Amino acid sequence: MNPSLISPVAALLALSGGLSAATSINLVPLSDAFVSAANASNNYGAASALGVSAGGLAKGEFQSLLMFGFSSAKTQFDTTYGSGGWMVDSISLQLTAANPNNAIFNTSSSGSISLRWLADDSWTEGSGTPASPGATGVAFSALAGILSSPSESLGSHAYNGATSGVVLIDLPLTTGLVTDIGNGGNTTINLLPGDSTVSGLFNSRNNSTPANRPVLTVTASAVPEPTIWMLSMFPALIMVANRRRTS
Repeated sequence: MNPSLISPVAALLALSGGLSAATSINLVPLSDAFVSAANASNNYGAASALGVSAGGLAKGEFQSLLMFGFSSAKTQFDTTYGSGGWMVDSISLQLTAANPNNAIFNTSSSGSISLRWLADDSWTEGSGTPASPGATGVAFSALAGILSSPSESLGSHAYNGATSGVVLIDLPLTTGLVTDIGNGGNTTINLLPGDSTVSGLFNSRNNSTPANRPVLTVTASAVPEPTIWMLSMFPALIMVANRRRTS
């Protein structure tokens, strides 16, 4: 949609009765792992934690990757609203903070966590742990290759250094993320330090308590059907939009 039409169309949708009831679907990761700059060739994919730490801290930089699959979500949205009859309203990521209990990790501290969508979903989780690092699967040394593919910023989140409790992050509806959902494919979210002070540990999908595992919530609703009144007004919308572009 032409950006110049967004506001007029939104106004018409509001006047015509708005959107139908929304449907929310919760998804847990297909894969997730943290990587450590100080142990760049080691894999920790089977760990029960995900880490994010700034590079200047004592134990070095940590980043984490989470891969979600949208096949089941697309099927449910298609069943509810019809194929092509729905749109994504919101996306949020829920993490549960954890207390660092291994000497490999930095002490938790407040700061900013950045997030980005990655086009490369070819990485593998691996089976390493802090007690027994793996030689195969994603590692810090592989990040450069993964990040060479297209990516999109998903913003940043202020983190207070908590070692327990839920951290809820609302994600923007970026093109790559929404396209992955619409196609029913996989998507990768990268957690990385957003400043020089942040350090946080969060439970991974391998945590023994299901309620503590990461959750991506996708909410969608039906694409509004244009009413006869809306269709009659559309030529006027085009005229208004054209005037905006030329003024």
